[in-house]
Amino acid sequence: MGTLVALHAHPDDECMTTGGTLARASAEGHRVVLVVATNGDWGEAPDDLAAGESVVDRRRAETARSAAALGVHRVAWLGYQDSGMTGWAQNADPASFHQAPVDEAAARVAAVLREEAADVLLTYDWHGNYGHPDHVKVHSVGHRAAELAGTPRVLEATINRDELVRGIEAGGLDEEFDPRKPMDDGNPMGTPEAELSLRVDVSGYLAEKRAALGAHASQVTDTAWVREMSDEDFAMAFAVEWFIEPGAPTGVRDGFVL
Repeated sequence: MGTLVALHAHPDDECMTTGGTLARASAEGHRVVLVVATNGDWGEAPDDLAAGESVVDRRRAETARSAAALGVHRVAWLGYQDSGMTGWAQNADPASFHQAPVDEAAARVAAVLREEAADVLLTYDWHGNYGHPDHVKVHSVGHRAAELAGTPRVLEATINRDELVRGIEAGGLDEEFDPRKPMDDGNPMGTPEAELSLRVDVSGYLAEKRAALGAHASQVTDTAWVREMSDEDFAMAFAVEWFIEPGAPTGVRDGFVL
């Protein structure tokens, strides 16, 4: 059995592009570790925060529940502040992940990779799927951490842009959303299918993925639409997860990350 470490930018990011993969790896007997770069400080503040409870407190508690639903064995927090979307004042905060020196942040991730003797690290594609500054930073930090720790395999979680367009055209997804239009950094969402390496079937783990998404109940704007999807539409959108493997031969193959 192997050890899989997934590096994500914010609480709840673990669900969308890798939730099924984490659940499948755990169910198949592998050790699964989640590393979260930021505290999600700039997420939505729910109306029911208790006295003395912060947004960070709530998001960490929600992440613990999400991790339990996915079978994650360990959650490690890097502790950086959420950098906000492109152009926000928070981008310039010295405590933000966006401003962290790559080698400094990578050393923190590398420490986890060494402790866990990781076989595989999951990070993001070059523009973090949709250009969020923290997601873009995860890409560079993840690759550098793997170099520092000697982790043998790095896979970049991404979104199959062409598959998403097909789903929208088939009527199962939001017809008003066009992933080919500029996102947060001016680039389209995800990656064209021709540039992908690995197609991972997670159709047997949709219940776990949906439970993990539901655990992040405070983030209503980001996740409410997912919770409202029919089972059929949820399966259409989330039964497959996609990865780029740098250096792999061109063309998508079916397989798994371990």
